[in-house]
Amino acid sequence: MTNKVCLRTLSLSKPRSLDTYLSIGGYSSLINILSNRIPPSEIIQQIKNSGLRGRGGAGFPTGTKWGFISRDFCTQKYVVCNSDEGEPGTCKDREILRNNPHQIIEGMAIAGYVMSATIGYNYVRAEYYEPIDIFEAALLEAQEAGFIGKNIRNSGIDFELYCSIGAGSYVCGEETALLNSLEGKKGFPRLKPPFPATNGLYGCPTNVNNTETYASVPVILQYGSDWFSKLGYDKKSGTKIFCISGHVNKPIIVEVGLGIPFQNLLAMAGGVKEGFNVKAVIPGGSSSKILSSSDLKDLKMNYEDLSLAGSMLGSGGVVVLSERTCMVKILTRIVSFYHEESCGQCTPCREGTGWMLKILNKILENKAKKSDVDNLVRIACNIEGNTICALGEAVAWPVQSYIEKFKNEFYAKIKS
Repeated sequence: MTNKVCLRTLSLSKPRSLDTYLSIGGYSSLINILSNRIPPSEIIQQIKNSGLRGRGGAGFPTGTKWGFISRDFCTQKYVVCNSDEGEPGTCKDREILRNNPHQIIEGMAIAGYVMSATIGYNYVRAEYYEPIDIFEAALLEAQEAGFIGKNIRNSGIDFELYCSIGAGSYVCGEETALLNSLEGKKGFPRLKPPFPATNGLYGCPTNVNNTETYASVPVILQYGSDWFSKLGYDKKSGTKIFCISGHVNKPIIVEVGLGIPFQNLLAMAGGVKEGFNVKAVIPGGSSSKILSSSDLKDLKMNYEDLSLAGSMLGSGGVVVLSERTCMVKILTRIVSFYHEESCGQCTPCREGTGWMLKILNKILENKAKKSDVDNLVRIACNIEGNTICALGEAVAWPVQSYIEKFKNEFYAKIKS
């Protein structure tokens, strides 16, 4: 029995092939469900018992989300996988797509059965050329073997699954912008409510989950919710894939128990380059609030502990910054990214990101005043909570936290 979930095929000789996946019990959960007509409510309860939460960033309980869509609602329903993965510092879903595509397919097919959805889409970011080819090849294998398509395994259940390629927009990682993009519209986020569970793709009930979330489901059902929940540290549920990058000796992607101490992750990445100390860490992708070295001593990488530390688990993109790092330069680069990626639909985000970028460039050029630093925080606070999607928070939170924890560095670049 493996202690890996989403990357459990990684050590095998042909990790992406159907034969390899079948050899480790792949599709057994789906076959068991269809053969025994396991009630959807029982499957949802197992997922709830496992403690699985959305692995894309929001961390919403997966079983609860699956329960939002009524099987009895007489209309077309959709299952959508968010493989857009545009968060800087994050490339975990790419590795699942490359090395274990059939587990995503099985997870989506199970979700289709639970929600009585007969069509699914995996929305993959356009830059993932190789993973797209691999996933489409796996779709063909699964269809030829009868695991997706019409009348799966003579069960009377249909589930058609397609790979849809995005167009390189960060905002399309937000579920409603993704749905607009799938419909062929501009990737603008929608106002909520209504939520996708009732008014999603083409106005129909739709479930959207992250790649890692769907890929976790077949293994939970194969080995049991108790087994999955015990994989985490301190009774935190399951595993999580972390991408550790930045000023480390060995950037890595690793699947470990949720709640692993940060210091253990840092050791796996070979420690800080050239023997320098850690100055700060971005714990959950570039949109998460930064943590200083004083926050890291006993930090455990789970939803609750990171929230108490003032940040979030997010996508699991851990960026380590050494003591040589200029925090003003790092923040300028991050704000530049979000300014570029703003869809422009909301005035606070459209205008605020550009305004903050101009101020940060003034600071770097030693042309700013102390009041400009205070203005940065004021602008960020006016963006936060005033945009349709979370890109507003994604740019506001870094600005607020970098200045809160490293204000002296900003002041040091100001002459008067």
